[in-house]
Amino acid sequence: MNSVKSLRLALAAALLTAGTLATTTAQAQAPLKIGYTSVQYVLSQMPESKQIESSLKTYNDQLTAQMKSKYTDYQAKLDAYQKSANTMTDVVKADKEKELTGLQQSIQEFQRSAEQSLQQKQQSLIRPALDKLQKTIDDVATENGYTYVLNSDGDTPTLLHGPKDGDISDIVLKKMGITPTAPAPLKSGPSGTASPAPAAPASSAPGLGKSKIKSKK
Repeated sequence: MNSVKSLRLALAAALLTAGTLATTTAQAQAPLKIGYTSVQYVLSQMPESKQIESSLKTYNDQLTAQMKSKYTDYQAKLDAYQKSANTMTDVVKADKEKELTGLQQSIQEFQRSAEQSLQQKQQSLIRPALDKLQKTIDDVATENGYTYVLNSDGDTPTLLHGPKDGDISDIVLKKMGITPTAPAPLKSGPSGTASPAPAAPASSAPGLGKSKIKSKK
């Protein structure tokens, strides 16, 4: 009986070893290959980068001109009010002050709106370049056998390319007792990276605090 039991144990061990060797061999045949790239560097080298920068600067200059025009109008009316305030009736004085307050609020609102508009413009301009870059990364990864491709920009690497079977998002959700309601994303893509063409800051309007129109990274 002991000899039979020993034979069974030896056979089980042999099968386990064979399975391990088969797995190791399969991994050796298809090794895990990880690559990385600097998205910011690649984007800066693409021809689209100069066009993005030029278009963004033109748009920024237009917003800056509008901002300056609004401030010039406000400043002229403020100067006129200060020169004539002593001779104004209380009713006229109150009306002028109300007008100046409204103009100042209008300038501040335009500043906030311009910043949002510039950010949206930046995103719309760079989106085609990012899509082109993502497709190229996918093609390079497939052609050169890279299992994963990471973005080396910043302190935390970002996954740019990876196999679907490597995504454990749904498994984690199910482990927590949550039923996934949407397909798990395959990869983050380079969309979260900073733009290679930041907008030039607009001139600030003196006396109004921060009045710069700038892009947000």
